[in-house]
Amino acid sequence: MTYTLRFLPEVEGDAINGYSWYETKSEGLGEEFLRMFYSSANEISWNPLLYPKVYQEFRRRLLRRFPYAIYFTVEEDQITVFGLFHCARNPQVVNALLQNREK
Repeated sequence: MTYTLRFLPEVEGDAINGYSWYETKSEGLGEEFLRMFYSSANEISWNPLLYPKVYQEFRRRLLRRFPYAIYFTVEEDQITVFGLFHCARNPQVVNALLQNREK
């Protein structure tokens, strides 16, 4: 099955925040973070049901090398990415943020 990958507008802000933080730590590390994010998001579209549900219908894909996770839902033939959050964040805060972001 082919899935359409869609990002909520807030995800861009999540990615830019991560990029900025890593760039201040080491030049070029922010670029690597973005490459890993987009590569991981693309992998989700191959088999989104491979990733576990962590909160209601939200699934989570962990990034390699960086302590971040992509949160998404699957509906019919569409994958909607709701957020990119640091794994050290309080899960209750993450759940609230996911609920407040609208499709």
